[in-house]
Amino acid sequence: MGKGLTDAQIDAFRRDGVVFPVRLYPQTEAAQFRSALEAIEASRAGRLPPALNAKPHLLIPWLWDMVHNPGLLDAIEDLLGADLLCWGSSFIIKEGHSPRHVTWHQDQTHWGLNAPRAVTAWLALSDSGPDNGGVQIIPGSHAQILPHRDSGDRLNMLGRREEVIGGVDQRSAIDVRLRPGEMSLHDPLIVHGSPPNQSSERRIGFAMRYIPATVAQRSGARNFATLVRGRDHGHFQLEQAPAAPFHPDALRHHGESIRHGMAVIFDKGDHQPGPSAPKGLEG
Repeated sequence: MGKGLTDAQIDAFRRDGVVFPVRLYPQTEAAQFRSALEAIEASRAGRLPPALNAKPHLLIPWLWDMVHNPGLLDAIEDLLGADLLCWGSSFIIKEGHSPRHVTWHQDQTHWGLNAPRAVTAWLALSDSGPDNGGVQIIPGSHAQILPHRDSGDRLNMLGRREEVIGGVDQRSAIDVRLRPGEMSLHDPLIVHGSPPNQSSERRIGFAMRYIPATVAQRSGARNFATLVRGRDHGHFQLEQAPAAPFHPDALRHHGESIRHGMAVIFDKGDHQPGPSAPKGLEG
């Protein structure tokens, strides 16, 4: 048995590149998080602006606590080891009857890390499934790094509109069905995407991306990350907890972190791991 996952769940992650559903919070607590998010959105013209939705855990104390949730970190430790960084976080929201979608892709295409070892924890704050544009995954597709291109699709929710070149055989795709408070854990090389939300209800998820503290930026740049467990290995500048929601010091620190991160993601050199890189079966 692992600290947070069963042996069967760990085996499923190694084999399939994904494990779900994993209960992290009771539905009642997930509803409180959703209400807190929607209160923030209501105070900011109905949405969290994109610039503030990159690493919002640096701005909102209850999200800082969430990325440090001991039960979550126990599960991540089972997959990545004891020294852990939170490399990024963001809300991923599809409004009802929205045509926005996510093309088939691998997460780490533009992360610029020197090894594809990571885990994305995707926490549902609403129901998420095929009716409202939930995530779809190709099990076992994390065994190799695939080439990507810019899809040119303005409705693609990904930052660089990336998609797998040559398309994907969707016959083996599965729906990641989650209830509020449940999460999925997936490998950075798993091929996944999501269709438009054809329902009248919002689909709300919070993605938290973890890496081992031994991993570094491939470019050699000292990007920012949050030490969440264990020992820092010195590859990243460490981020600070917000003293209060959107505190001026937190906004300044957040801005610096995001500028460094965007420089990595939008680097025209891309710095993608080559075909001989580790296959990322651990995360």
